[in-house]
Amino acid sequence: MPALKKKKILRRLLITAILLLAVFVSLPYIVSAIAKQFTSQEQKIRTDWTENVSQLLGTDEAENMQLADAGLESDLPVIRLVPEDVEEEGFTYYDTDVQERIRRTLEHLKTSGTDWQADSPLAVINPYGTGSNGLYLYFSTDYAASVRYTISVENDRISDFTATAREADGKTYTRSHEIQLIGLVPGEINTVTLFLSGSWGNVRQQVTFTITMPENRSGYPTALDYTEGESSAGLSDGLYAMMRTNGYLGYGFFFDNDGIMRYEMVLEGYGLDRILQYSDGTIVTCVSSSKLARINGLGQAEQVYTLDGYTLHHDIQPGTEGKVLALAEHNGSDVVEDLVLEIDLETGEVTELLDFTALMSSYYESETRPVSVDDDFFWQAGEEDWIHLNTLQYLEDGDSLIVSSRETSTIIKVSDIHGTPRIDWLAGDSSFWEDTAYEDLCLTQEGEFVPQYGQHTVEYAGPGEEDGVYYLRMFNNNYWSLNTRDYEPELDESVGTGLYQSGNEVSQVYVYRIDENSRSFRLEDSFAVPYSSIVSSAAPAENADNWIVNSGMAKVFGEYDSSGTLIRQYAYTCDMQGYRTFKYTMEGFWF
Repeated sequence: MPALKKKKILRRLLITAILLLAVFVSLPYIVSAIAKQFTSQEQKIRTDWTENVSQLLGTDEAENMQLADAGLESDLPVIRLVPEDVEEEGFTYYDTDVQERIRRTLEHLKTSGTDWQADSPLAVINPYGTGSNGLYLYFSTDYAASVRYTISVENDRISDFTATAREADGKTYTRSHEIQLIGLVPGEINTVTLFLSGSWGNVRQQVTFTITMPENRSGYPTALDYTEGESSAGLSDGLYAMMRTNGYLGYGFFFDNDGIMRYEMVLEGYGLDRILQYSDGTIVTCVSSSKLARINGLGQAEQVYTLDGYTLHHDIQPGTEGKVLALAEHNGSDVVEDLVLEIDLETGEVTELLDFTALMSSYYESETRPVSVDDDFFWQAGEEDWIHLNTLQYLEDGDSLIVSSRETSTIIKVSDIHGTPRIDWLAGDSSFWEDTAYEDLCLTQEGEFVPQYGQHTVEYAGPGEEDGVYYLRMFNNNYWSLNTRDYEPELDESVGTGLYQSGNEVSQVYVYRIDENSRSFRLEDSFAVPYSSIVSSAAPAENADNWIVNSGMAKVFGEYDSSGTLIRQYAYTCDMQGYRTFKYTMEGFWF
């Protein structure tokens, strides 16, 4: 072979080797960049709020509002309210000015001189832009009545849905009815029967109409597949609320016991972390990564709380009266998921209540490092996710807060959070804290069991038999991963170390007995559930002894009886994971 040709071949081989090496070296960074783009979807804000309409019927010039035919096949004329600025940059329905304009337009329609009766009501689909398949009805009766309704669909898969509508004024019996019908199935011909009953319980009028509902806005499946478990116990009443379903962020989905979508909540972005319900008929929930909203049963966002400079993550919970506590982080900071905010629901004032980098400065400054591309959570490379708080629970006793730290697989109690905050105790694998400044704060484990790892939804589960004793429940992911500290524990073989199930790994529902008097904790109850390395939730049903458990990485949620035996399990669609599923009766809000 001529020397020149041989030299060219060697040169090509060298260039190829260098390119392969460059790709090999840069691959983790490329994958990390792609992963960061995937996770950044939680901060995206909805920019398109437009809906399909048929023809313009009129305008409310005073409120800059169009009244349009909703374009639905229905026995009732159904309209859609369209703000004239809906296509302008920066428009959002989660703006109290927009919401007030809609409310006033509805008032104008109610008092327009039309005789709105039960068989010819004012009907508006999704009036406030916050629930795509909610139907607003307004009408009068000559007698005080309650409104019970049944929704039927000609589909063998879909059972009838029956509920009593909550009146906007909160009255059980009234002559002026303003309600939102919940339960209409997207993409189906729905037959609605209204039963108007007097105070003696007799049905005095029955009205039936059909309405073909549009497809849901998200494109999410309206029916979930499910399998029966071994328990013969009945399912609890209520709706399963699916929260932060990846690939469908910006929505909250509510499914009935048959796995049928009964409501699609439309958000500005992000997703529901949980729903806080109040006695005045409102809820407070997350509507974007930087906003909470107080919403009434008609779908109106009465108040919007903007968290300037902060991004929400993982949880909100009631605090002291009139306050909400939220887990958050500073916008744009590499130090993440370690702040607790307090939001005043009356004034909207936002206070940074706890910064764990200051509260646990010794550990943060001397033991931790940023996540690297070689760690399990490489998509967070460069971030200091050193504690990763994922749940909080306020306790009035001692003005205390219990938080769950996924990164350290530890439950932490902080006292006097409005005064001089201090760490009371740590619960989990105490070996993690050996040779640190927090070693002496660890509660002693009583009994032989594997402590929790990577836990979520740590919540108060009731008092014990004496002061200083109480119970905590949680979803024990039973997954070990540490990305911000060079430490290797001795793990029981049952503990998972992979993001996905590779063998017989299981997660569990755990109930701990905390004894602050003896400074100890023990496992009081547990049962196995499908393995989920991250995310997930476990909580009791609202009105029964059943458990509602979401295994987010397994993409299933299930209802279990009081002994932990599965009643029914539902499979759902998502990208990678679904964050939480709780079950709410929604009584006093929709029903």
